[in-house]
Amino acid sequence: MDMEAQRFLWEGAIPLQIHLHESEVTTLPSPPPALILAPRLGCLPLLASHLKPYFSSALPPGVDTIWFEYRGMPLKWYIPTGVLFDLLCAEPERPWNLTVHFRGYPGNILIPYEGEDSIKWSFINSFKEAAYIINGNCKNVMNMCQPDQVELWRSVLNGNLEAYLRVSSKLKLGAFGEMNSSSPRSRSSMGEIDVSGQVKQGRVPVRLYVWYVIEDFDDLEDAPPIDSWDKVFYINQPVEIQGEGRCFTLHDAVKSLLPDYFVEKSLGTAESLTVGGDDKQRVSSEDASDDKKAEEEVETSCDDCVNCKG
Repeated sequence: MDMEAQRFLWEGAIPLQIHLHESEVTTLPSPPPALILAPRLGCLPLLASHLKPYFSSALPPGVDTIWFEYRGMPLKWYIPTGVLFDLLCAEPERPWNLTVHFRGYPGNILIPYEGEDSIKWSFINSFKEAAYIINGNCKNVMNMCQPDQVELWRSVLNGNLEAYLRVSSKLKLGAFGEMNSSSPRSRSSMGEIDVSGQVKQGRVPVRLYVWYVIEDFDDLEDAPPIDSWDKVFYINQPVEIQGEGRCFTLHDAVKSLLPDYFVEKSLGTAESLTVGGDDKQRVSSEDASDDKKAEEEVETSCDDCVNCKG
């Protein structure tokens, strides 16, 4: 991906109109909604530094634990804002109307949130998973020095692409590794090598969220709203790319992950794209993607990184 495309993604943002839930309003009149331009790559609780001061005068006494809902459904804090928006808004709202809470955290639906560190360790855990898919191990991430860990997280927190690339380049997470290198050793770190010394494939880590709809409808405006996480599952599955230099699109990735949803068969795509069979995971909200597993993943990531720093 070239620099222009990466910058376009990093600078993506969603206009939000955030209302304080009526049960937490203690003043008259009620405070007006907050208008915020939220980074697509960020997570909603990271907006707390803006929202808490804005609504503080209207809040009742108590301990703050920020959480959000959309049309009555609590939003999972570890899913990026852009993913939530694309998943839940079949017809995008401008601005996106959300409700914020500082009391009554729904622990029966959402895993515990303990501030910015929760999001940090969730991010690091995803980073380790991606490194494992690409390299077959996550040693580079586990062995990051403390200053690099801090700079990596701060780059994501502040939307600083240059700082992110400066740190992530040390981790060798490109799908084909050192693509300009002629060294078999450097190329073998990222893909398999055939007898002629050429890289055979690259692996792109993908997590695809899927909205499961039973009803038939002709227009997105008629689609039933998502009112429960039981209607959402995600697929954790690497997509393998055969050969460097090929034009590989999001359509290619989705088609390989959900082949049953594409009637037309493209011979060229079938020859150049395969999906790792043993690595395939289709995860529903009722099993491996439930809140308990997500909590364990975050805790494991935290423990691993603490061990690394020690």
